[in-house]
Amino acid sequence: MATLTVKRADRLIGFSVLGTLLLVWLVLTGFDALTQFVRQLGNIGKNGFTLYDAIAYIMLTVPRRLYQMFSNAALIGGLLGLGGLAATGELTALRAAGMSKLRIAMSAAGVVAVLTLAVVVMGETVAPYGDQHAQAIQVRMRSSNLGSTSSGLWARDGGKIINAKSAIATQDGDRATVKLVDVRVYDFTPDGQVKTFSHGDSAIHDGNHWVMSNVRTTSLDAAGTHSTHEDTQTWASKLNPHVLEQSVIHPEYLSMSDLRRNMRYLEANGQNPGAYAVAFWGRALFAVNTLVLVLCAMPFAFGSLRSGGLGKRLFIGIILAIGWYFLQGAMVNFGTVYGLPPLLANLLPTSLLIVGALAYFRRFG
Repeated sequence: MATLTVKRADRLIGFSVLGTLLLVWLVLTGFDALTQFVRQLGNIGKNGFTLYDAIAYIMLTVPRRLYQMFSNAALIGGLLGLGGLAATGELTALRAAGMSKLRIAMSAAGVVAVLTLAVVVMGETVAPYGDQHAQAIQVRMRSSNLGSTSSGLWARDGGKIINAKSAIATQDGDRATVKLVDVRVYDFTPDGQVKTFSHGDSAIHDGNHWVMSNVRTTSLDAAGTHSTHEDTQTWASKLNPHVLEQSVIHPEYLSMSDLRRNMRYLEANGQNPGAYAVAFWGRALFAVNTLVLVLCAMPFAFGSLRSGGLGKRLFIGIILAIGWYFLQGAMVNFGTVYGLPPLLANLLPTSLLIVGALAYFRRFG
């Protein structure tokens, strides 16, 4: 009988939290998508950018927006769900029946955990795939000579066709730059025949012109093919580095496998993986951060929300979400500035929340 009672309580808590979480998640994601759609309308007409392109861009980025908004939706939705039970006295009844605050909070977190698993899978599969295609639309809008496909970045530069397997954001002192990796340059004759083919390990803009490294150039003429090799080569290209900087997908939008690949490339070349490492560990700890955040918000449902209405619960939930956003960002940036390993920098805010939650439930649970 006791087991049946617990199961009914879990079901009551679970459905209450699930309903409000899904509603808040839909509202937050919808508002974010609508705001971006309005911005995209201002780009219509640029390099053939159409209303259809604007709609396609938003639809392709919806999975990523769902992923980004989930933590806040889980926090606010969980707070509203338990707050609603507190307002009707059902939480008081559950407490009187012998359920501890920690047990009730764990029931709410259990629902969030199941959804979090699905969101993590989406964030590693559908979301990056959609963002890559959405980025291709943005690249075409910013420059008629640029394009992005699964085979990398493509550009037309006069009579040349350029292909780079990937474009990685790097930090050169105080200046953010873009490094093109695995670069191929095809130079054509007026009748469309390949005249020269150059391949470089990478290319970076030094502020004046592009510089390719470890370049092998093959020339084709009536006598046959001729190859030369240079450690570095100044690349006379009109490829705009500022357009490329805007076209590189944000590290936080990439999958963990893509982030890891970029990190390895930068580390192999003696460079700091920087934003990619921070984004990687942020993704790796996404599930933990979400569940800890929800658990730490639950104490408000047992106290100050009991006598408050929906507006009060919603206000507190939003304040907590904003506070967490700034706390996490500030501590990660603090750790990065002072040379802490990215994993430790990402664990700092979560560790503080865990300590706070344990202290609360040990004293009042």
